[in-house]
Amino acid sequence: MRLAILLLATASLWAADAPRLTFSKSFPGSMPPFFSITVERSGAASYNESTDPDNAEKLQIEAPVVEEIFGLAQKLDRFQKPLESGLKVANMGQKTFRWEEGSQKSEATFNYSASEDAKLLTDYFERIADSTRIMLELKRSIRHDRLGVNAAVLRIQTLWNNKRLVGTPQILPLLEEVAGNEVYIHMARERAAQIVDAIRANAAK
Repeated sequence: MRLAILLLATASLWAADAPRLTFSKSFPGSMPPFFSITVERSGAASYNESTDPDNAEKLQIEAPVVEEIFGLAQKLDRFQKPLESGLKVANMGQKTFRWEEGSQKSEATFNYSASEDAKLLTDYFERIADSTRIMLELKRSIRHDRLGVNAAVLRIQTLWNNKRLVGTPQILPLLEEVAGNEVYIHMARERAAQIVDAIRANAAK
C-alpha cells in the first residue's frame, strides 16, 4: 500500500513538473474575440473562449503534433526572448506564448513576428482552435440540428483534406455516431464514414 501511495505521489510530482504550453489570442471584433489553448507534454489539452477554467473543452492532441509544437517552443528558447517584429503592420490580434515547467515560467506577446518558427507554432495552435470549434459545432448539430450535421461534417472533411484536422481522438466518436445512424441524411453518413476510414488508416501507419 505504501509503495502504491509513493508511486502515485511521484507520478503527481512528475506531472506537475512536466512542461506545459499555453497559447492565447485576443482579437476584439473577430470570432471568437478571445481563446486560449493549453497543451501538456502528455498531449492532454484544453480549449477555452473565456477566462473561466470551468468553460474549457478537454482534448487529446496527437503525439506527432505534440512533438512538433514542443520542438518549436524549444527552438524559440521557450519564449525567453521577444518575438514582436516591431514592424508597422495591421492589427492581427495580440498573441501570447507561455512556457511553464515546475517553477519556471516564461512568455512572449506579439502582434506580428518575423520568426518562421513563431509563425509555424501559431499555425499549429490555430489548427487546434479550428478543429475544436468545428467539433463543438458537430456536437451541437447532433443534439439539436440534424440538418446541420452534413455541413459540420463537410467542414471537418475540408480540414482533413487540407491536413489541418487536429484532435481526432475527440472527433472520431462523433463521426462514427453520424456514420452509423440513419436519422442523418445519406450524404452526411457516407462522408462521415469516409473520414473515419481515413483517420483510422492514418493512425495505423
